[in-house]
Amino acid sequence: MTSAAERLASNMNLSVLSRATELKKRFYFLIGCLIVYRIGTYIPVPGIDPRILSEIFAKHQGGVLGVFNMFSGGALQRMTIFALAVMPYISASIIIQILTVAVPQLATLKKEGDAGRRKINQFTRYGTVFLAAFQGYGLSVGLEGMTGANGSAVIDPGMFFRFTSTITLTGGTLFLMWLGEQITARGIGNGISMIIFTGIVSNLPNAIGKTLELGRTGVISTPFIFVIIFTVVAIITLIVFMERAQRRIIIQYPKRQMGNKMYGGESSHMPLKLNTAGVIPPIFASSLLLFPLTIASFHAQDGTGIMQVISTYLAHGQPLYIVLYVALIIFFSFFYTSIVFNPAETADNLKKNGGFIAGIRPGQQTAEYLDYVLTRLTVLGSAYIAFVCVMPELFVAKYAVPFQLGGTGLLIVVSVAIDFSTQVQSHLFAHQYEGLIKKARLKGRIK
Repeated sequence: MTSAAERLASNMNLSVLSRATELKKRFYFLIGCLIVYRIGTYIPVPGIDPRILSEIFAKHQGGVLGVFNMFSGGALQRMTIFALAVMPYISASIIIQILTVAVPQLATLKKEGDAGRRKINQFTRYGTVFLAAFQGYGLSVGLEGMTGANGSAVIDPGMFFRFTSTITLTGGTLFLMWLGEQITARGIGNGISMIIFTGIVSNLPNAIGKTLELGRTGVISTPFIFVIIFTVVAIITLIVFMERAQRRIIIQYPKRQMGNKMYGGESSHMPLKLNTAGVIPPIFASSLLLFPLTIASFHAQDGTGIMQVISTYLAHGQPLYIVLYVALIIFFSFFYTSIVFNPAETADNLKKNGGFIAGIRPGQQTAEYLDYVLTRLTVLGSAYIAFVCVMPELFVAKYAVPFQLGGTGLLIVVSVAIDFSTQVQSHLFAHQYEGLIKKARLKGRIK
């Protein structure tokens, strides 16, 4: 009996170790993919003069190009194959998700389960190809019109350069899209979020160095540097607190008698996060604002025309930019929350499983109550996201602090880090839970 128990315990330990090995493989796969991404941010697009490009970028990095460069992990500044980053994919996702609400055929596909989601993902990929090609061509044309003290940033302008650069930039974006999907499936965390996270974090040392250099040269005072440090720490603390905050709705289940035994009667809770949308609203808002601003900034060199007006009034830190940014954050907070959480469907599932909320009738009243609670939470959550993203941006716009220290960058970094640690803990808890079950089975066999 004892030898049998020892063999079972040995097999259980081997099983747990094998699952821990699987977690390590996922982690190593994630690290390998991110290393590939960082290498790609240093492979330049053919036909670009890097010295003139650096000179031009230095003049415009305080505006929209600086924001775009933050999301691309510095790839735009070096004009590499990943200069567009994953912004076309995000823009395509926004468009497709909006169309799933507006177009009945797409709404039907969304309800068809995995098959429908695969088709919607395929449409998103097609949209990514179109937007990446469009933005890549616009970026190529814009580069041809940008000149520094020593000439144009493009060595040999013309259709051949536009064609090759468009193909290169589009291919880079599609590769990142594929890489993000692989990370999601075979790694840890959401692949697209991890790519953006890596791009921002990789430039943090440089951002801190630039901030200290501003203090050394007297552009900003030493006390103000301490104010920046305190503000960053306070915002990180606020983000961690708010991302962990949730409203717990008590769900009760009635008692049922089966034979001589009573089953049920337990109660559980349904956690509703204060920020259900996560980092999606600021990313979507930035993506939508960056698209027209990038085109406008490239075509506003002559100082006249509608492009110049757009570039001036929608410049980073301007009142109109901030108002639109806040409005888009609030809109996408409600929009994305409505996509990921359906009160009517949740209420129907509770009714089917016999669950109910105390004092609320199952069915329609439960759906209305959940919608009421979720709306109030989303109001607070969207206000929190808008505050975190906009308040530091005022410092960035006024004192030229690097964008990585802005609210959007901090929100993405902290939120993705929290999500990553949560998924790792979920893997570990799942292994421990399975181990406890096998221990219980082992004790039952010994008895």
